[in-house]
Amino acid sequence: MEYVLKTKDISKVYGNHKAVNRVCMHVEKGSIYGFIGKNGAGKTTFMRMVGGLASPTEGAMELFGSKDLEKQRIRIGSLIENPGAFANMTARENLEVLRIQFGITDRHMPEELLALVGLSETGRKKVRNFSMGMKQRLGIAISLFRNPDFLILDEPINGLDPEGIHEIRELLLKLNREKEITILISSHILGELSKIATHYGIIRNGSLIEEFEAAELGTRCRRCHKILVDNTELAVNILEEKLHIAEFDIPEQNTLRIFGHLDKTAETNRALITGGVNIKESYLTGQDLEGYFMELLGGEENDTFN
Repeated sequence: MEYVLKTKDISKVYGNHKAVNRVCMHVEKGSIYGFIGKNGAGKTTFMRMVGGLASPTEGAMELFGSKDLEKQRIRIGSLIENPGAFANMTARENLEVLRIQFGITDRHMPEELLALVGLSETGRKKVRNFSMGMKQRLGIAISLFRNPDFLILDEPINGLDPEGIHEIRELLLKLNREKEITILISSHILGELSKIATHYGIIRNGSLIEEFEAAELGTRCRRCHKILVDNTELAVNILEEKLHIAEFDIPEQNTLRIFGHLDKTAETNRALITGGVNIKESYLTGQDLEGYFMELLGGEENDTFN
């Protein structure tokens, strides 16, 4: 497996507050990695460390398989927090300043990037008069200026109307598929994120609690009989040997999810108890995407993600 980003026990401490706690993340080359967490969970702090805008308190990081982070960060483009644009300039003038600053001789690059992000027709309109969507597209254009292999985007669709969200989504898919750019993106709009993400990472209170591929979501959100037990090994033996149930998994310690025999939950519970397993909780569950993530994050559906 080839990784664009791999971290081991990355942490960031501010005073007595541990904003990021021993995060081990794996972003595969060519993926769109959806980074999900509530407000204050540590997403932005983690992204800032990857981009070199903050230093880890502890832990190790590799970019493109190398520990020479400064050299490899040349291959990263990022839009973290607000786009770094001059409000009294046009979109083209902003990109022209960058072209000169980076010593790029291709005078057509600003126009090409503006066309790519859908800002070719902004003309002499100043950035201060841009809509939120236009500002976000300009921010993405700025992040693409050095032709990056890895793009880090912190809430790029936050505050956009449905049309703006659709445009950004299509742009990111185009960058990923046609230019083969790996993308790490955070967003609290889970329905939209699910339309583009190939992988997910869930952060809660500074800790990365889950990493999985998008292909697993169907199973994870599937209706099941969820049982919390005191002895997983014994419970599994009973399921397999006495009840002949094979369609189950163990998502976390002491937790079983059974995907068949949903009309026989009482029989399953009785067999486990008779066999010496103590059942702490037993219930039928099955959620949509947002409900599943909310359960992982340990909050109510009206909680804030961004």
